Amino acid sequence: MLTAPLTVEVRRGAVAQLGALLADSRVATSGRVAVAVGSGQGDHISGLIAPTLVDAEVFRVPDGSVDSAVTLGADLRKGAYEAVVGIGGGKTIDVTKYAASLAGIPMVAVATNLSHDGICSPVSSLEHEGGKGSFGVPMPLAILVDLDFVHGAPPSLVRSGAGDVVSNLSAIEDWQLGNVERGEPIDGLAVSMARTSAEAVLGRTDSIESDAFLTVLAESLILSGMSMVVAGSSRPSSGGDHEILHAVDQLFPGTSNHGELAGVGAAFCYFLREDQRMLSLVTGCLRAHELPVSPLDIGLTTTQFTEAVMLAPSTRPGRYTILEHLRLSEAEARDRVEEYVRAVAH
Repeated sequence: MLTAPLTVEVRRGAVAQLGALLADSRVATSGRVAVAVGSGQGDHISGLIAPTLVDAEVFRVPDGSVDSAVTLGADLRKGAYEAVVGIGGGKTIDVTKYAASLAGIPMVAVATNLSHDGICSPVSSLEHEGGKGSFGVPMPLAILVDLDFVHGAPPSLVRSGAGDVVSNLSAIEDWQLGNVERGEPIDGLAVSMARTSAEAVLGRTDSIESDAFLTVLAESLILSGMSMVVAGSSRPSSGGDHEILHAVDQLFPGTSNHGELAGVGAAFCYFLREDQRMLSLVTGCLRAHELPVSPLDIGLTTTQFTEAVMLAPSTRPGRYTILEHLRLSEAEARDRVEEYVRAVAH
């Protein structure tokens, strides 16, 4: 069952005003709260929160690994904290979500970036010895997005959030395909939430320079995460597009970021569906936000991208998408990739 966050706020100065939220007894009755921050902006964030969170203990998150999450979880248990606040980008929030689940305490997410829908999702994407894995976690108790920090984040990372949320449209079509071909149940509310979040961004003409656009993007990413909570899985926001993303991460780590890969994957999946209208809408949105469209844009050759397409179904065993439906041979996949590259070339 969906339990909505206590609050969702998108505004400037959210980090500095965090104390007002934590004074809410529904978050912590005694005020014993831990704060987790990333290594890059840790000192700056600590200085901002110090005046209103005098007694809060600050922990540094060195990276986005399972080991970091387990270490933080152990520290939270030992300290008998009532709640933990994760302040930072995707890696810091994912580590904090998983650590909070290990410690059995609620987590408040304060996002300083908008690179993907992990802000509110019931999943932590963490690095481990075998690569990268997804771990189920509770949804954050409350969510803040600080637009001052978002404006200061690398523009390419902020833009990538648009690629991630727009890929929901492809994921929804894959879910519907699974329903038709395999009888897989569909949650209509989850679909509606995921679709609404994508369409809110799809047709906008402004971009990350605008507070108005960033607010819509933040709300869309949060709504996308909530759709996964409703569905009980990542199904409404992760289809063949994300299978390709995970395959690229496995085969060619460091190629690009999550949102950029999701956008390219979604566009390619629409090409496979021979849906020219949606292909044009998605690629138009990606280009409007200066996001990659072709595998060549992210430094992959057609041969490398073909390899990722062939590996993709194995990254989510049991999930039915356009990739599983077509069951392309390697030669067929290579032809489709080459045709796609030609089709989206300027």
